[in-house]
Formats: sequence, C-alpha cells, structure tokens
Amino acid sequence: MAQPHINGQACLAMLPPEDVIFGHSPQMAVARTKLLLAADTNIPVLLQGDSGTGKEILARLLHIRSQRSRFPWIKVTCPAIPDSLIESELFGYEKGAFSGAYSTKRGRVELADQGTLFLDELCSLDPSVQAKLLQLLQDGTFTRVGGQDIRSIDARVVSSANVDLKHRAAKGGFRTDLLYRLNAVTIDLPPLRQRIEDLPVLVDYFLSIYSRSLRRNPRPLSNEMMHVMRRFIWPGNIRQLENIMRSYVLIGDEEVLAAEFASHVSEKQSFEIDLAHPVSLMQITKSATERLEREIIFKVLQANGGSRRKTAQWLNISYRSLLYKLGEAQAAGYPVPH
Repeated sequence: MAQPHINGQACLAMLPPEDVIFGHSPQMAVARTKLLLAADTNIPVLLQGDSGTGKEILARLLHIRSQRSRFPWIKVTCPAIPDSLIESELFGYEKGAFSGAYSTKRGRVELADQGTLFLDELCSLDPSVQAKLLQLLQDGTFTRVGGQDIRSIDARVVSSANVDLKHRAAKGGFRTDLLYRLNAVTIDLPPLRQRIEDLPVLVDYFLSIYSRSLRRNPRPLSNEMMHVMRRFIWPGNIRQLENIMRSYVLIGDEEVLAAEFASHVSEKQSFEIDLAHPVSLMQITKSATERLEREIIFKVLQANGGSRRKTAQWLNISYRSLLYKLGEAQAAGYPVPH
C-alpha cells in the first residue's frame, strides 16, 4: 500500500533542530556542508552509515531544503518489501498484469513525481529492479509491470545504505553503473562512538521531547552516568540512545540505564565484587566499560607495533583522544604497551 504524500512542512515537523542533527563533530560538519551544497540541486544523493545513524533524517532535510519541498516526499523501505513485490510497488502495474491485479495501480515512483523519492537501504534490491531503476535515473522513464507505455517522471532520488556500496559493487553484489548514478554526492554518517562529543546535546534533546510527550519530569543525568555513556560503544547508534533515554524518562532511575550498559559489556570480563557492602550497579558498569575499552586499545596498540597514530586510525578516534585515554591508563597504574 503506497504511503500518503508528505510535503516539506510535514517533514520539518518530524525533524530535530539542525544543531541537534549535526552537533559539533568534524565528521558531521562535513556532512552538513555536503547536504547544503546538494540540497537545492536535482542530483542524486547517497547517504551511507550504520543503522541508527540518522540517514532518514538527513534525507528529509534534503527534501525540505530543496525546491521540491512543497511536493511529495515518498519513502520506500526496500528490505521491508518482498522481492516478488518490490518491482510492482516501485513502478506500479497495469490491470491484469498478474493474478490479483484487478485494477491499475500507480507505484511509489509515480507518486514521487515533482518531489523526492527516498530509497531506504536500497542495497537489498533485486538485480532486475536495479536495472529498471538505472533506466529511471538515466532518462526519467519507466514502464509499469505488465505495461508497454513508456512513462516519464521528474523526481529527485535520494538513497541510503548501511554498507559500503563500492565494496558491495566490487564483489558483484550491486550494479556499478547504478552506483555511479546514485552517488553523484555521497554523504557518510559516522557512528555515534565517533561523534561522542555530540552526546550531551543529543541527551538533552531526547530528555526534552520525551519529558513532554510522556508528561514526566526526570532528573538530569549525573556526571557519573554521562561518563559511563561517553565510554559506551553504542552499537545501535543514535536510535539506541533515543530508546534508552525514552526508558529513562518513563522510569526515572539511572540504575536502569546502568543495567542496559552492563548487558553489553563482554561476558568474558570478570570483576571482583565485595558483597559485604551495598554495591552500585552504575559504578560497576563504569569500571567494566573502562576496563574493556582499555584492553581493546592495548591490543590494537600492540598489533600496530606501538604506533599511536596507526592505533587511533584503526579505532576511528582522534589522536588526541587516544593520548588522553592512554594517559588515564598510565595514571591508574596500568603499563601501556610500547
């Protein structure tokens, strides 16, 4: 079933402020510059990044910033549509094209005419659909399933992928010619762990919106909890942070957050706990996270022959951050590999 039209004003109502979207990290500053340069053009844009990094938010912002903002925004979540249906969902079908086609149906591509077509996680598309999409990008034409008439539309195509499409194409899993059409501009979104300086503004934003929607008044997070969160690797990225903050607003207990983080710490890690006295789950989680992070850094440092710059590159953190973490380890009495 095709989704209803969404125009630019509706998209804007669904977005956080741009200062929250982009934060202060260098990687997101690059993403912002590319987006602003590409927004008011008709060239295709490819958004790449791990799941939960905010690709759809940037796609909506592209639509809002474009001259197409008063026209439809149509999203297609490619993995959610079975391979047997994806072609007809995208390009529509003629009456009698297949069993059950009792009437003609316009596809998402036609619905996006004059507006923006967002292909979310398009790396899952079947090769035959990739070929038809290539034709659309080349000359703006397509045919409905079961049809003969060549139809034309004018839609801006924005796509997203949670894998490196160049790598996927090199292995034969994605059409190279289609990739060249899709990535006229490629915007890479870093995982949350690589833009951890943006954590406070994201936390404040989610606290604010869920305090209003859930009608709760939670306490601000303690410095100790923020320390734990800064050290966390965030496998689910911003989406995971949002879910955790929603739970915190609802329950209002930092120990619930500590338990969430503790569940992600490696099961191989063991810690001595003095049960003669009450224990703080938050403090245990903090210690576990710091120890796991330190062991990972030491192993990568050894693998790189003690080179701190190579280690920082391998871990996708800044050189300054690595030196700070190594300084902390030395101050705590841990021998740093050379």
